Amino acid sequence: MPGFIHSVIHPAVYHGHRKQSPFFEGWYYKLVSADGTDRVAIIPAVILGEDGHAFIQILDGNQARMGYHPFSLTDFKAAKERFEVQIAENFFDLSGFSLNLDSNAGLASGTIQITDLTPWPVTLASPGVMGWYAWVPAMECYHGVLSFDHKLSGTLTLNDRVVDFNGGRGYLEKDWGASFPEGYVWMQTNHFLQQGVSLMASVAVIPWRRSAFPGFIIGLWQGGRLWRFATYTGAKLETLEITEDYVLIGVQNRRRRLQLQADRVKGVALRGPTKANMGLRVDESLAGTVAIRLSTLGGEVLFEGTGMHAGLEVVQPERLLHWIKGERK
Repeated sequence: MPGFIHSVIHPAVYHGHRKQSPFFEGWYYKLVSADGTDRVAIIPAVILGEDGHAFIQILDGNQARMGYHPFSLTDFKAAKERFEVQIAENFFDLSGFSLNLDSNAGLASGTIQITDLTPWPVTLASPGVMGWYAWVPAMECYHGVLSFDHKLSGTLTLNDRVVDFNGGRGYLEKDWGASFPEGYVWMQTNHFLQQGVSLMASVAVIPWRRSAFPGFIIGLWQGGRLWRFATYTGAKLETLEITEDYVLIGVQNRRRRLQLQADRVKGVALRGPTKANMGLRVDESLAGTVAIRLSTLGGEVLFEGTGMHAGLEVVQPERLLHWIKGERK
């Protein structure tokens, strides 16, 4: 199955050429202006099913506004060998994107260029953020980190204002599969006082063989090194606390411990995929902070810092906490 192998080791490409419902696939461009005052997420995607359609979803963190622009499936086109997606008159790839949107959901236009990408390393044994799970053909949701951190240039017009992203920083990831997890936490930031630091962390309920288990993936890119903590690496989840004010995650492996604390600020309701439609409510903020402490098990601090302009999603946390409590009985 050369097509399957190619898609596994190239997570950026579109995986849905031969898929049937239920299936979704979407790319997530996060943009932060040079002065940090503007934070925007652009999400081009497609969902197959009874209400099958392509769409572009825009989160304007500065204005606390979401715009959902739907399109016919015939407006969606994707290359087979590389990440190159077109939705009507809108174009997306690893070098950036261009928008030409004018609908009831608002106006969005302009071009953004991306340079100096920092992807999660891909090898045959561990093809990206999913590790060896990427080779399992029946996972409900797959994830890819296409760039921890990169440079931005260009401008966007969002409704009645022009947003300048020249000199800004960006992040790029994607998800695909049958549906989002039934409960999860996700956080991301690449704005630290120290240059070259970026974090992506997710804890979720993972369906598996007619049951489920809580799994997690955390990558801390720091000084050109990836500190990886994940269920598939044998790391353990020590702590997960979710309150109205913060999310606390603690993990450890045989040598190191990582502690994350994200503050919860008011977000915007995005639409997320279920097996039936885009009916999942995803509350996301782009204005929080994440405090990080990486240490040895003996207590030596290897890195400590606070990331700004953090993305945070908390979806049905009671289900996630239910599974974690069940695992620990």
